[in-house]
Amino acid sequence: MASTSYFLLLFALVAAATVSEANAAQLRTDFYSCSCRNLLAIVKTGITKALQKEARMGASILRLHFHDCFVNGCDASILLDDTSRFIGEQTAAANNNSARGFNVIDDIKAMVEKECPGVVSCADILALAARDSVVYLGGPSWEVGLGRRDSTTASRLDANNSIPAPSFNLSTLKQNFANQGLSEKDLVALSGAHTIGLSQCRLFRPHIYNDTNIDASYAKFLQSKCPRTGNDKLLEPLDHQTPFHFDNLYYKNLVQKKVLLHSDQELYNGGSTDHLVGKYATDRVAFFNDFAKGMVKMSRIKPLTGKKGEIRLNCAKVN
Repeated sequence: MASTSYFLLLFALVAAATVSEANAAQLRTDFYSCSCRNLLAIVKTGITKALQKEARMGASILRLHFHDCFVNGCDASILLDDTSRFIGEQTAAANNNSARGFNVIDDIKAMVEKECPGVVSCADILALAARDSVVYLGGPSWEVGLGRRDSTTASRLDANNSIPAPSFNLSTLKQNFANQGLSEKDLVALSGAHTIGLSQCRLFRPHIYNDTNIDASYAKFLQSKCPRTGNDKLLEPLDHQTPFHFDNLYYKNLVQKKVLLHSDQELYNGGSTDHLVGKYATDRVAFFNDFAKGMVKMSRIKPLTGKKGEIRLNCAKVN
């Protein structure tokens, strides 16, 4: 017979999941329809300005949202600078010297504060900015539920434990996404974000030197730029054809074994996700639809709502 402690643990897990779902249900697309009517236009204007200046910034903003949501929910904790009370997420392994776009969110926040002081959270701004970045670069749109509040703390340790690494194999990736309530389909669809943006030599070096599931000519080309030592910060496109256009070439590259990261190629390496990669490689509409659905799910991971958290006046620090 199961012990009482087992049932207590099970009850606690179910209760936690129920609370999380309830919080997510409180998000509404019209949350600021009265309190900040021009919010969507302000965010779109800010993203348009930033991406016109540097198209790569779109991938950076999308990545910032993803790395925020995977660490204790979509609460803008990644935007917090370190304080005497905590070491934040910006120096975690996945973010240190690579996460960027903070200034773009800060600029948009300043515009929003001028229009609607003390009303809109940094977490909501980041969620909208990620959507608008994808749309600007030619990708799908989706409805963004709003009403998140901002965290008052951040944790480098939690970031190190939660954000998937380029070294992950397929089973680890699936478990990592499952921990966030995301399915195998979500994993493959959301990985399509790598159809835009760049990656550093230090991150793709293991794949091009140690792995055999990579096109030989492509590996040789990358090795000519990324030596076994040095050039750690050298950048190469994740999608070598159209790095600043949101399309489905990432999946075509997976089929041809021409991607930068070990973790990406794991999605098409004789495993359970091969069929999804094949589907998205030949059906852009299916990819766009599933990516949009996956982003809606991801952006609703454990939001702070109601009286939890706060509305930060400055995204980099608590009030």
